[in-house]
Amino acid sequence: MEKKQRISIFTTASLPWMTGTSVNPLFRAAYLAKQDEERKVTLVIPSLSLKDQEHVYPDKITFNLPSEQEKYVHNWLEERTGFRSSFNIRFYPGKFSRDKRSILAVGDITEVIPDEEADIAVLEEPEHLTWYHHGKRWKAKFRLVVGVVHTNYLEYVRREKNEQVQAFFLKYINSWVVNIYCHKVIRLSAATQDLPRSIICNVHGVNPRFIEIGKKKNEQQQNGSKAFAKGAYYIGKMIWHKGYKELLKLLRDNQNDLIGLEVDLYRNGEDSAEVQEATKKLELTVRVHLGRDHADPLFHDYKVFLNPSTTDVVCTTTAEALAMGKIVVCANHPSNDFFKQFPNCRTYNDSKGFVEATRKALTKEPSPLTDAQRHELSWEAATERFLRAAELEQAPPLKSEADQAPSQKRLTKSSPKLFLSTSLSIKRRMEDASALAHFVRTALLSSQPDEDQRKKLGLAPPSGKWGPRR
Repeated sequence: MEKKQRISIFTTASLPWMTGTSVNPLFRAAYLAKQDEERKVTLVIPSLSLKDQEHVYPDKITFNLPSEQEKYVHNWLEERTGFRSSFNIRFYPGKFSRDKRSILAVGDITEVIPDEEADIAVLEEPEHLTWYHHGKRWKAKFRLVVGVVHTNYLEYVRREKNEQVQAFFLKYINSWVVNIYCHKVIRLSAATQDLPRSIICNVHGVNPRFIEIGKKKNEQQQNGSKAFAKGAYYIGKMIWHKGYKELLKLLRDNQNDLIGLEVDLYRNGEDSAEVQEATKKLELTVRVHLGRDHADPLFHDYKVFLNPSTTDVVCTTTAEALAMGKIVVCANHPSNDFFKQFPNCRTYNDSKGFVEATRKALTKEPSPLTDAQRHELSWEAATERFLRAAELEQAPPLKSEADQAPSQKRLTKSSPKLFLSTSLSIKRRMEDASALAHFVRTALLSSQPDEDQRKKLGLAPPSGKWGPRR
């Protein structure tokens, strides 16, 4: 009897932290489970201490138990999709790194999935999940490991001190760990670095709410009503490298050509105070507001979404704005290649082009989306693209012990042909040596979950064994 396909999706963040690696893997899990009810999908997300939760999660939201957070995540998703998904949620111990502004895994997070359920692993941000991974080798535990690259880390590093040196080493490390741990890699756009065994494909969609908003706006346009009464806005985490530096420079350099332009900025972030102070130096009207959900009715009437960011890989808010029927003005950059197929996407190459695109967008009405264009933005289409890119639909079901690949079986004296084949596999041996080197290195850098984390998550005590378990 064939066993159903088991997919474990590991990601680096979770709701209520509203970041791309919280939201997109969550929707991926929901729509993979919905697309095939025989498929067993598990979303694996970080569990934080109360202290870290207070620092990371908005509106003072905290959870005493993982089960409380699991309920929150499922309810949030059901409210936005309109269906109750059948995927499971499991937690791994994590800690928030303030200097990296991100959550790091603690201990061997592969142990969250029992060996008998380890079939296909999807690593959302594979480099991030494996920088400090100290434990069982992903490609040894799982039959297929697919990485999905979300973040342009090299671009972030280039904006810091000693950027060239840091970028050089980070580029090497990313390629190293991805090669060790992933069979396939999906890069959302060409804005990310080239990685071993990688292809470019946008496998993200938009929350169905935004598509419904766009349909209503289309109806208003067809009825002759004024669908978009407001002008231009931008929503994004308020840190300088999320496009705010570029946007304010474009506005400052072109104030005389953009007289009368008013722009509203929405979001919370570490650089909010500095951004707000910078807007006061402009002659144009630029207002800074507290962050809100992009689906909030407050945003429905805006006509133009300005997004000059070049650090995103595929900007979620840009996709949402297009789905809502708005005109998007964005940089002619690899991160925006997917959006160029939509008539309401207006790209620019330089400062002059930004002015022309913005002025034209404010005087023209958006083109109504076709059904095919809406589908291309949806999670149904994104799931179809993911299955093709990862080749999951061609992947056989979970293998039994007897069917495992030779490279995963223990070598014995009774299998001389296997021994000869393996010993001659230079590539395999080099990869093994590389994995061992990474394991030894991370022994000095990685930390283990404390007793409270293990108890809360039901994890077994550490084995204390040395060497990469295979």
